[in-house]
Amino acid sequence: MYIIDVARIYLSMYLKTYNWDKITVVAVCDEDIVGKVFREGKLRLYVDERFYKGHTVGREQMLHSIASADISNITGKKSVTYAIEAGEVDKECVLYIEGVPHAQIIKIRSGVL
Repeated sequence: MYIIDVARIYLSMYLKTYNWDKITVVAVCDEDIVGKVFREGKLRLYVDERFYKGHTVGREQMLHSIASADISNITGKKSVTYAIEAGEVDKECVLYIEGVPHAQIIKIRSGVL
């Protein structure tokens, strides 16, 4: 008999939110890559626990958070795929380092910057 941790399946990303003045920054990454370093050529991607590891979230909460953020850093296959499927990230603008996708979103809103 197998016990399936349903919460683990659906809440499989870390999300951390930072607020400065009128600017909201969101960091999202897949749970399984937090704390790891990826390198390719001169590029280095460190999925720093201090930056990314907030609370665990599922797809809908992650998408809601990046939709309302001014700046988003999104790292990992699951996280970036969800952002692409939702139309938040253009798949042509994704950077891959050691096969790990990373995307950044910066939204310019009048009266914010």
